[in-house]
Amino acid sequence: MKDGKLGWGIVGCGVIAPWHAESVKRCPDAELVAVSDYVESKGREFAEKYGVAFHKDYRELLSRDDIDVISVCTPSGLHGEVTIAAAEAGVHVLCEKPLEVTKEKMDAMIRACRERGVKLGCVFQRRTYMASQMAKKAVEEGKLGKLVLADAYLKYYRSQKYYDSAGWRGTWALDGGGALMNQGVHGVDLLLWLVGEPVVSVYAKADHLVRNIEVEDTAVALLTFQSGAYGVIEGTTSVNPGEPTKIMLHGKLGTIAIEESRIVRWATTTGEDDLAEDQEVQVEEGEEERAMQDPTAIGMAGHMTLVNDMARAVIEDREPMIPGEDARKAVDLILAIYESARTGEEVRLQ
Repeated sequence: MKDGKLGWGIVGCGVIAPWHAESVKRCPDAELVAVSDYVESKGREFAEKYGVAFHKDYRELLSRDDIDVISVCTPSGLHGEVTIAAAEAGVHVLCEKPLEVTKEKMDAMIRACRERGVKLGCVFQRRTYMASQMAKKAVEEGKLGKLVLADAYLKYYRSQKYYDSAGWRGTWALDGGGALMNQGVHGVDLLLWLVGEPVVSVYAKADHLVRNIEVEDTAVALLTFQSGAYGVIEGTTSVNPGEPTKIMLHGKLGTIAIEESRIVRWATTTGEDDLAEDQEVQVEEGEEERAMQDPTAIGMAGHMTLVNDMARAVIEDREPMIPGEDARKAVDLILAIYESARTGEEVRLQ
C-alpha cells in the first residue's frame, strides 16, 4: 500500500480487462500498477494505454512489492492457477466470473486463499443492480410468500465467428462450458442469490445444436429447491437475435420479474386469497440489453461497485461482497446440470 492506496494488478488483458482498469482508476482506495498477458503485443498495448508496467509472466507481476490486489481476467479455466499463485504471494484476488470450471479447482483456490489469509472476491455485477437489490429485499421480507417457481431465461446470440475468435472459447478445458458457464452464469448466480436457498436436485438437457464447438450452445434444466419450489433455467447462445435475460420469481402472494436491469413486473398482495395487483416500480439502469448480442456491451457501474468493495474489504479486513464460497454456488449448479445432461439422470446436489 502506497500513499494510502492499494497497488492493483490485472492478469489477462482481454475483453473484460478494461472494465477492471477503468474501475480501479475511479477507485479512491486503489491505483493500477501493472498488467500481465501471455500475448505480449496485446498486453503491452493495454499497459501503454493505462500508463502502467507490463509483465508477460504473471508471476513476475505477483512478485512486485507494490502489488496488493489483482483482478483475474484470464480464460475461466486458468482462474484457479492464477488465484493460487496470488495467494501464495500474499496478494488478494478479485476474480472474474465464473470462479473456476471444476469443483477441484474451486476447492483448491478457496483453500489457498483461506490458508494464506488473503481475500477472494468474485465478479457477479448483476447482484449490485437496484432492481436486483429491491427483489432480494422483497423475497427476504416475505413479500412473495411461499416460493412456488423461480426461473431464469438466458437467451443470447453468439456467432461462430465469436467462438473462432480465440482458441479457448467453446472448449471444456478453458471455457468450462458454453451458454451456461460463460454467458448464463450471471443469471444462474442471480437466481440462486435472489431465492436464497439451495437447489437440491436438477434434471437437464444440453447440447451444441447450432455452433461447431465442444460445449453446449443450448441447455434446459428443471430445478427443485430445498423448500420444494421448482425452477427452470433456459440458456442458449444460438437464438438470433438475442433476447433480454429474464428472472421470474413467483410466490403464493405475488410475482416479481426482472428483465436485464429493469423490474418489468411487481405484483403482490397482503392476503393469500386476494388477487395480486401490479404495482408501478420504476427502476432502469445502464444499457445491459446490448450485451445479449455484444459481449463487450455491459455497463461499468457494477464492476466499479465490486472493485470499490474489494478495496474496502482488504483495508477493513472483512469479507468482500461476493466471497469465493458464495460465488462457487452457480458453478456447482451448472456442473450438476452438465452431469444430468450427460447421464440422462436426475442429479442431487449436496
